[in-house]
Amino acid sequence: MIACSTVKKRDIRSHYDLSTLFYRLLWGRHIHHGLWTADETPSVAQQRLTETLAREAGILQHDRVLDVGCGMGGSSLYLAKQLGCAVTGVTISPLQRRWAQSAACLGRLPKRPTFLCADAETITFPPASFDIVWSVECTEHLFDKPAFFRRSAEWLRPGGRVAICAWLAGDRTDANAIQQVHDVCEGFFCPSLGTQHDYVQWMQQAGLKLCACHDWTNSVTKTWEICRDRVRRSGMRWLAQAIDRNSVMFLDRFNTILEAYQTGAMKYGCFVAERTR
Repeated sequence: MIACSTVKKRDIRSHYDLSTLFYRLLWGRHIHHGLWTADETPSVAQQRLTETLAREAGILQHDRVLDVGCGMGGSSLYLAKQLGCAVTGVTISPLQRRWAQSAACLGRLPKRPTFLCADAETITFPPASFDIVWSVECTEHLFDKPAFFRRSAEWLRPGGRVAICAWLAGDRTDANAIQQVHDVCEGFFCPSLGTQHDYVQWMQQAGLKLCACHDWTNSVTKTWEICRDRVRRSGMRWLAQAIDRNSVMFLDRFNTILEAYQTGAMKYGCFVAERTR
């Protein structure tokens, strides 16, 4: 695991309150990576990542799903609409919660998701409350990742599963790679990035049985080529300068994360694990 000690919880909350507009303008309602197989549009690739993770997790009609780091509600709304899941979304950002709630109201869903503004590291739920704990690109922002998986295991019913997509530190341990990962953590407000091995170990230590572990790096890297080019064409950096210096750093690090994927300093992983008892 590679850590960045300068990241604070308040910075993460502020980042998503300030940067949600940038995410929406740059990337659409899903603010996670796309999963490419050819020359699809970003929206198709983003939808494929959600659909693929749902399939890997074996999500069934009417499952109770906890969406940790739900953002603007993209995954929550998909799971509620397409699979009839009873979804509870959690975001640290009040702005994102309002955005997600508005989208749910406009969507006229038969089973509307519930969205909570809360810290995923302190929120509590009764044992066995959910069939699925789902988290796409949120665990990067957690300060105590092993504790999150222990708590997730408690929230799951026996036979329930965690479904995770996460940015990962790669296998390289040279100083250059470590610096690249540190710069990504700083620019994107991640207190640390774990390796694939770390995630597997944390899940197993929480009593979860690993069902799937995939390296999707080559299929998601195009995300940052597109984002970088859109920032350059749009002049969005000038808008960021007028709002907040951290937003400028965030946009400037798009090329950093792209290079980290390309050089192997970072990976992108998908994990599914089951509570067996």
